[in-house]
Formats: sequence, C-alpha cells, structure tokens
Amino acid sequence: MICPLGSTFFGLTSTHRIGIFNQIHEIVFHGNGGYDWNTVYNMPIWLRKYTFKNIQTYYKEASEAAEANTSSAKTKDLFGPDISPSYSTKASK
Repeated sequence: MICPLGSTFFGLTSTHRIGIFNQIHEIVFHGNGGYDWNTVYNMPIWLRKYTFKNIQTYYKEASEAAEANTSSAKTKDLFGPDISPSYSTKASK
C-alpha cells in the first residue's frame, strides 16, 4: 500500500539530521572536554539548544574582543625611543 502523504516515516529529513549532528559536534568540540557525544545526543532538545546558543555567544564575543584588540593595536602610532645622537663627525686628536 502506498501512503498518499509521500513519506511513510515521520522522522528527521537528511538536512535536519545534518543540522543536529553539526550542533552536537560544535558542543562537544567547543565544550573543552565538558561534554561527550553520547551525553549531548541524549540531552533534552531545549537544553541542547540553550547550551549551543551559550557556547556560540561566548565564542562570538571572544572573537569580537580579539578583533577589537588587534584593530586598536593597528591604529596606535608606534614611536621609536627618544635618542638624540651625541656624536661628532670629527675625529679627536
């Protein structure tokens, strides 16, 4: 029997699965050892989304802070030491 709705299985499509696995990977990778794959996979969806959003926010703010530090370092004028020459071009006798 063919289902008139097209799909007989009500589950995740391949694009949704890739998105979930990418999210799990990002939490495990950027969690600095705080999470393992199995824990994140079995995490409630609301908690996984909350954790992912917090990690994403943290790294975005860190990136912006690092970018601000490098851009402010580029705009500063660098001056050499204030050394005036105290030598003479004539040889002493």
